[in-house]
Amino acid sequence: MEMEEYVERLRERKKVAYGTEKDRDQQHRKGRLTARERIGLLFDPGTFEEIDTLALPRYDVYVGGKSSRYGDGVVTGFGLVDGRHVFVAAQDAAVMGGSLGEMHANKIVKAMKMALSYGCPFVAINDSGGARIQEGVDSLAGYARLFDANCEASGVIPQLSLIMGPCAGGAVYSPALTDFIFMTEASYMFITGPDVVRAVMQEDVSQELLGGGLVHSTESGVSHFMSADDKECLAQARELLSYLPSNNQNDPPYHPPADDPLRRCPELEEIVPIDPYKPYDVRRVISAVVDDGRFFEVHQLFAQNMVVGFARLNGWVVGIVANQPNVLAGTIDIKASIKASHFIRICDAYNVPIITLQDVPGFLPGTAQEYAGIIRNGARMIYAYSEAVVPKIMLVLRKSYGGAYCVMSSKGLRGDLLYAWPNSELAVMGAAGAVNILYRKEVSSAADPEAKRKELEEDYEERFNNPYVAAARGMIDDVIEPRDTRRVLVRALEVSLLKRERHVPKKHGISPV
Repeated sequence: MEMEEYVERLRERKKVAYGTEKDRDQQHRKGRLTARERIGLLFDPGTFEEIDTLALPRYDVYVGGKSSRYGDGVVTGFGLVDGRHVFVAAQDAAVMGGSLGEMHANKIVKAMKMALSYGCPFVAINDSGGARIQEGVDSLAGYARLFDANCEASGVIPQLSLIMGPCAGGAVYSPALTDFIFMTEASYMFITGPDVVRAVMQEDVSQELLGGGLVHSTESGVSHFMSADDKECLAQARELLSYLPSNNQNDPPYHPPADDPLRRCPELEEIVPIDPYKPYDVRRVISAVVDDGRFFEVHQLFAQNMVVGFARLNGWVVGIVANQPNVLAGTIDIKASIKASHFIRICDAYNVPIITLQDVPGFLPGTAQEYAGIIRNGARMIYAYSEAVVPKIMLVLRKSYGGAYCVMSSKGLRGDLLYAWPNSELAVMGAAGAVNILYRKEVSSAADPEAKRKELEEDYEERFNNPYVAAARGMIDDVIEPRDTRRVLVRALEVSLLKRERHVPKKHGISPV
């Protein structure tokens, strides 16, 4: 046999693996791309190299004497994203619904372990009906190996899960173990029985009933990013990777800035009202301070009283954690604590300094929060900030009251450099509430109760509720003019990047999860 014949046989096999026009049309009718089309948009053009292209199921399904499809329903390999190596596993819904069997799982785990060995991010593109019923317990064992690989890679290499179709049953736990989850409007995540799986695969059930992208982005918090379609989702994933290092031994990518590090921000004095009861959008503060006003928000639709995301200061990547006075007055509730603590731990794992912007009146009160575990869940933020060894810089914009002051990167939780604006209030509570408790009798017995109340509130603010008391005791490092915020944060960041901190040796702590 001549070499040309061998090559032709190889090409025929790969042609089978690459799928047909019918497969593509079927995905496009659902508003989705094929696995290889998705990979083409994720990677820099012409850089993707596939591995295990010709893998076959252990339990092979024969149709007319020929194998049903090479690749076993998942495309794996590596390529470049903005010039950096990334590994991928993209499930192919055209092959047995993208269901996971033994070899399908082996391909994904192999790619993950290669990514871990080489220190490269791993991206999983999910579009699957779940476990392959024909393979029984071998399929379930494949999921277990996949979950274990997720756990082993956790905090070592960035792991991204892109949900671009059904993600059913036990399959949902692999994305749940990764760092970030992206969902599209045409995607689902759910744990339920085979009848409902069948209904979803046939598009006969509402997304809202079974965990579509909007539900998981707004209510459950499972999804960190919501997009209209596959193309937008893949663009978001590429942008997120631009803020993350390839692994936990590297620093995030530095981009030489065009924005002046000494630029003043006089607009901040207009954005943030002096009146502590007036709301404002903290995103405007963030945009005014960071390089080129570019802020990549994470978990945007979930727990909107807390804002988290990535930006750059003088070219360096930073993670932003900020209270949002526009929602619930910026109070911290259970969802906000879960959102912030997850993000803080991501930043610490991948060497991203944390900038905290405080304007917080306290934890959200009420029996609903107490019964749902605000004590345990609020402690997540304490643990995350205390555990983090990356640079931690904090700025009080306006209010910093009670226990919320403690949990938001205070000196007691190893905060590195802390600042406050001159109008800020740092105390157990606001002056009005303190006077109601401390001087109730004096106010009620005064000839002019309102005048007496105002006098006592002003006295309380002068003695306790201002940044100068905290500065006098070294609990903040300086009181700064709002317009100098960018300059001060840039200089604080660049000196704190020299920081080297280690905790006492231990197997691991017990986080209040």
